[in-house]
Amino acid sequence: MVVLLIAAPAAVWASGTAKASGGTSTSTTSSTSTSTSAAPASPTVTGGSTTEGTTTAGGSQPKEHVHAAPITARTASLLYRGPIYEKTATGAVVPYTPPPPAGTTNGVTGGSSVDLAANTKPELLVPGVTARYIKGLAAAPMSAPPAVQEIIWAGNQLIGLPYIYGGGHGSFISPGYDCSGTVSFALHGADLIPAPMDSSEFMGWGEHGVGQWITIFSNPEHAYMTVAGLRLDTSPADDPSDREGPRWRPLRPENSGFVKRHPVGL
Repeated sequence: MVVLLIAAPAAVWASGTAKASGGTSTSTTSSTSTSTSAAPASPTVTGGSTTEGTTTAGGSQPKEHVHAAPITARTASLLYRGPIYEKTATGAVVPYTPPPPAGTTNGVTGGSSVDLAANTKPELLVPGVTARYIKGLAAAPMSAPPAVQEIIWAGNQLIGLPYIYGGGHGSFISPGYDCSGTVSFALHGADLIPAPMDSSEFMGWGEHGVGQWITIFSNPEHAYMTVAGLRLDTSPADDPSDREGPRWRPLRPENSGFVKRHPVGL
């Protein structure tokens, strides 16, 4: 007797030199840059990146969409016209109140005004996954992890302070900051480092390569970071403002000459 065995079909699966203020000069290419646009979302703080995917034949799990913040851009435009919110001291998220024109008073309630000279800056938020430039400060994306938001808000506290060589290294508290002191302060805002680090130390810190939300660029002479599509840097390279000191700036058209690192998981 002959027995015929029928095999089931196998499943097929588709699977230049420019001015820098970080203590010394850094090689750059003179050009302009910008952040990318994100569609407005509901004003809800989520604390995580978004996921998307579809179920494949056979019932496999949806693919997770890995968010990747841009680290370069072709233009220097930081224009943003979307909604802006503020996280209050009680944790509530309320509409942000823009500062009144010079010489007038602010009679609108519900939020605070941006004052770069103030000791404490407002914790600004915008819908989506991209940080936005709001009159000198950065507004954190609502869909970013809490650590990313805290880094942005910590960086805001330095805006308006001068560049001081070695500033922010003896202590996180300083009247001014240099390049790596600025990066250190921002990371410390999310409790990612216990003590300030210099630019050479950042070359071996964290994980290698570009991060999903944060990328640190460092060499023995300079360091800066991009956070959710904005650049925190003491160097005015590729920034039309041409002002030194800790500032939020447009992304650069390229970041050659630097080692790329990022915090673990970010």
